[in-house]
Amino acid sequence: MPQTDESVFWELIDELQLEDSRIEEGTIMGGRCARVSGEFLGLVDFKGSGMVVKLPRARVDELIEQGVGQPFAPAGKVFKEWLSVPERDRRRWRSLLREGVEFVAPR
Repeated sequence: MPQTDESVFWELIDELQLEDSRIEEGTIMGGRCARVSGEFLGLVDFKGSGMVVKLPRARVDELIEQGVGQPFAPAGKVFKEWLSVPERDRRRWRSLLREGVEFVAPR
């Protein structure tokens, strides 16, 4: 069965849960998301967005400038600490999710 953005994202979340029990599934904007200690971490495939992850604003700006991701702006409002990464790349997504965990809920 071919991999989809959603299957890759949730496989990565499953892997990260083995490293950090604070990571869990939740909901946001009527869909599934990943949370850390109750705080939003990421989601996938929201209207073709690829993976969306919460990171520090400066890091989001840097990754947009590098062409890695795009601003996430559902309904026209830009979420300044959320990065949309439309191109599926398991290693990059894993790395960014780990960065997101450290940002959202540092130990």
